[in-house]
Amino acid sequence: MAILTLTTDFGVRDHFVGAIKGYILSEIENANIVDISHQVSPFNILEASYILKNAYKTFPKGSIHIIGVDSELTPLNKHVAALIDDHYFIGADNGILSFLTHEIKPEKLVEINIHDRIASVFPVLDVFINVAAHISRGGTLDVIGKPLLQLKTLKDLEPTVNHPQDQITGNVIYIDNYGNVVTNIPKKLFEKHRRGRNFELWARNHKFTSIHAKYSDIINFGSDVPVNKDGEKLAIFNSANLIEIAIYKSNLDTVGGASSLLGLNYRDVVTLKFT
Repeated sequence: MAILTLTTDFGVRDHFVGAIKGYILSEIENANIVDISHQVSPFNILEASYILKNAYKTFPKGSIHIIGVDSELTPLNKHVAALIDDHYFIGADNGILSFLTHEIKPEKLVEINIHDRIASVFPVLDVFINVAAHISRGGTLDVIGKPLLQLKTLKDLEPTVNHPQDQITGNVIYIDNYGNVVTNIPKKLFEKHRRGRNFELWARNHKFTSIHAKYSDIINFGSDVPVNKDGEKLAIFNSANLIEIAIYKSNLDTVGGASSLLGLNYRDVVTLKFT
């Protein structure tokens, strides 16, 4: 049974997702279709990359991941199929997969070249599913594409370290359903340059001097009457091991979240200063 995941910016209002699933079921017998997300912000490849990276690894090896974000074929936006970490990925070479290949070298990488056999204005439906069907039947990537040496990379994914190595500058790359703000500064980089020093984490005019392992770490459960910390700001290393700025027990629809209450937006600068 083939496992196929879908990550798109199509939303759920239009016919696109339904049409894709219908075609998959027509082309791939006993297909098991899993939605990772259809609520990626339109054309936001950084957001799609973050979501996909943190979801794909929970699926069985050999799963096929179809990516429908910024997928129109152009001379600068080619279509690719890749085998990375024993998973197959099908999408556009627009930088989405660089979040994976930054850490893991692709086992196989091809530029899809079956477009001359398929007239398409909807590549996720017409091209990507045909490639997925070929893979699900045991076909090799060499049949549907020509070898590609490397993928486009997203420079926005990489924070910078200054020459004295006392400052790391990153950016907001994702805002989740709670309004929590995820940065591109990984725990590994933080620990490498901290070297036992104190630090200040700055996001706009908001300062943090500690980074927690989980949200509830700001509460002293050992006291007789734990202080209510609802609505308090904090920084944590999230499940992706990236620095995240949050509001404890936030809700964007009522009290607000870190993005709204602290005025933090996509691509805003976040700075770590070691002292």
